[in-house]
Amino acid sequence: MEALTCPIEWGAATTTLRGHADSGDRGVVAPFGSGVLVAAIDGLGHGDEAASAAQLAARILEKDPDESVITLVRRCDERLRVTRGVVISLASFNAPDGTMTWLGVGNVEGRFVRASPDATPACEFLLLRGGVVGGRLPMLQATLLPVQPGDTLVFATDGVALPPVEDIVSTGRPQAMAEGILSRYSRQTDDALVLVARWVGLPR
Repeated sequence: MEALTCPIEWGAATTTLRGHADSGDRGVVAPFGSGVLVAAIDGLGHGDEAASAAQLAARILEKDPDESVITLVRRCDERLRVTRGVVISLASFNAPDGTMTWLGVGNVEGRFVRASPDATPACEFLLLRGGVVGGRLPMLQATLLPVQPGDTLVFATDGVALPPVEDIVSTGRPQAMAEGILSRYSRQTDDALVLVARWVGLPR
C-alpha cells in the first residue's frame, strides 16, 4: 500500500465492525506537486450511511489535495450536510518548505513522532476540536510543524486506542506499523483505521 511517487512512505490497516459490509473509516493519501495530503476520516456511526459520508469526504479531498487544510475541511462541511457527517484529521506536507500543516475535527487522533533522538518534544499531539464536519463545524485552527526525513505521522480513528508514545516504534516500515497498532490496540467495537506516513522528502 506504500506510495512510490510521493515524498512519504505510508501504510494503512483497517477493520470493519462485525456484521457490516462497508467500513465508515477511510484513509486518503493524495500527492500534489511537491507535497502530499494525508487524512483519516470516520463517518459517524457505522454501516452504509457512515461509509457513504466517509467516501464523499475522501473524494472531495482527493480532487484538490493542494488546497489548505482549512479550505478542504470547510468544503467537506458544505458538501456533507446532506449526510450524517464525519470527523476527520488531515495533514498537508510541503517539501520545499519542509513543513507539515495539520488539523483535526472530532476524535481521530494524530501523533507525529520525531526521528531524531535529540528532538524536543519527541512527539507532537494533534489538537482536536470538538465538532462534526457536515454538522457542527468548530472554529478551525491549523498548526504548522517543521519536518525532517524519518519523522512519522500516525492517525487512528476511535476504533483504536493508541498506545503510549514510547510504545509506538517509528523505525519499522509504515505498513507493518499500521498493522501492528491495529492488531494490538483495536477496540473491536467499531470500524477502525490506522494510517502511518513517514516523511522522506523529494530527491534533490
